Parts: sequence; C-alpha cells; structure tokens
Amino acid sequence: MTIMNFIANITVMPLKELLDPQGKAVNNNLHNLGLSAIQDVRIGKHIQLSVEAENESVAKTQVEEACQKLLHNAVMESYSFTLTQV
Repeated sequence: MTIMNFIANITVMPLKELLDPQGKAVNNNLHNLGLSAIQDVRIGKHIQLSVEAENESVAKTQVEEACQKLLHNAVMESYSFTLTQV
C-alpha cells in the first residue's frame, strides 16, 4: 500500500450571525488609523495539518473528523479547508 502526503489548510471563522468583538475592535482601530474604507473585520484561525493517507478521499475524511471533533466549535464557528498533495 502506498501512503500519500497531503497538507490541509483549514480556516475556522466565527459564525456570521454572531458578534465578533475582536474583529470589531480591530475594525475600530483601523478607522482610527485613517483606514475608513475597511468596513468589516472578522477574525478567525488558520490551521495547517500534515496528513498521511492512502488517497485523497481518506485524507479528506480524516481532516473532516479532526475539524468536527476538535478544531472548531459548531455552536460558534464554521470551517472550510483545502487539501493539497505534496
């Protein structure tokens, strides 16, 4: 069996329906710095995983499981990811 290597780039963001106090604070400070054209800031997390798997489908399943079980809070956050073979 051949093992393939993948890099998963995961983005975790607060749900759009929820207030993002950290993003609001950054947005206000950007306006104070004269950057008033910036209208909305949302702050999230970027996570990169190295995954060894038999194929891309198995790697996606592993990343999906990691996101659902540990890397995001379903009540407050959403996530998306890309998977690249290396």
